[in-house]
Amino acid sequence: MRRDVSEFAKKLDIGKLSGLLDIPEHRITGALKRKTVQYVWGKKELFRFDKPVSSIEGGTSVFTKPFDIVRGFPKISRTLMLNPALQKHFSSCRKVAVEEKMNGYNVRVALIGDALVALTRGGFICPYTTEKAIDLVGLDFFKDHPELVLCGEMVGPDSPYVPKTFYDIESLDFFVFDIREKITGKPMPVMKRRALMEEYGIPSVRFFGEFEIGEAHNEISQIIRELGGSMHEGVVIKDPQMILPPVKYTSSQSNCADLRYAFEFYNDFGRDFFFGRVCREAFQSVEWGEDEESLKKRCRQLGENLLLPMIKTIKKKKDGERIAENVQIRVKSLDTVKEFEEYLKLVGVDAVFEAPEKIGNEYLVRIRKIHQSTNDRTEAILGGQLWS
Repeated sequence: MRRDVSEFAKKLDIGKLSGLLDIPEHRITGALKRKTVQYVWGKKELFRFDKPVSSIEGGTSVFTKPFDIVRGFPKISRTLMLNPALQKHFSSCRKVAVEEKMNGYNVRVALIGDALVALTRGGFICPYTTEKAIDLVGLDFFKDHPELVLCGEMVGPDSPYVPKTFYDIESLDFFVFDIREKITGKPMPVMKRRALMEEYGIPSVRFFGEFEIGEAHNEISQIIRELGGSMHEGVVIKDPQMILPPVKYTSSQSNCADLRYAFEFYNDFGRDFFFGRVCREAFQSVEWGEDEESLKKRCRQLGENLLLPMIKTIKKKKDGERIAENVQIRVKSLDTVKEFEEYLKLVGVDAVFEAPEKIGNEYLVRIRKIHQSTNDRTEAILGGQLWS
């Protein structure tokens, strides 16, 4: 559970943290007072950076016993106009490496002491993801490389965050897209990382190849069209040496799928979420030089994915239903279910857990995640409240 930081600040060696992260002590103490750095209690106590502080990424986790640091995963910028962005951003590179951006949730797996932990983007330890990481990743890699962090995507239908069925995954799998040093956050070059993962038998995201800068635009555009046809999300474009930060580019189908999901729970998402995805559609249409028929198809697809899910939600509420998202997890231990329920409360998710169903040596647990803001707003508007 999260507690008052001032009560537990003495657990944090601020001088040591300042030296390792190369930020002044007063920035850390100030962040503690503002609760930008928050104390989180659990099986392993940690402080998490809720937001960036100086050069330290949000989601950075600082463990107290044993003392250790796992840097947050840096935000990846997005290109809306592919060709000019490639020429400008990667101007010092002869080639770019292109890998798939899978549609799951971002996880960092690290060894803290003698235990494996799986950290979410926000810097929390997710007990469900940790159980999965222990099975899917194991300890062999970390026995040889305890100073490294595996950054990857958890993907599959048994995801409590982003359940997807189109990857032909039975439950949940982990795909590495980056390896970074724990304390510095320094990334490993693309091909070195892929070779290392192959050596340890840990899956990596799909690799499409390295392309000359002058040809990359055409190659990536074709890849995006093919990915969109199978509802896959997009690509991440990287400097092969990982000196320059990567950029991402997504398919129209993925943008619309995001909007379809978000408009079903329209009052639980910020307007930036909606606006950014609409902008992606407009810029991609212009860059691809779409004819009138293709443009109309894009507009129709966009409009349907905005309106239909919202109308469905309003009708549900009008009929007296509670607006909720159905997800599921598959675990080996019922203790993990209890811990995950507590974890969702910690991060502010209202969820109803159904009774576990025994399947082989695992338990399948269905969960209804309640989107309270959308419930309340829709009910109020149906009852006559004005929109302001």
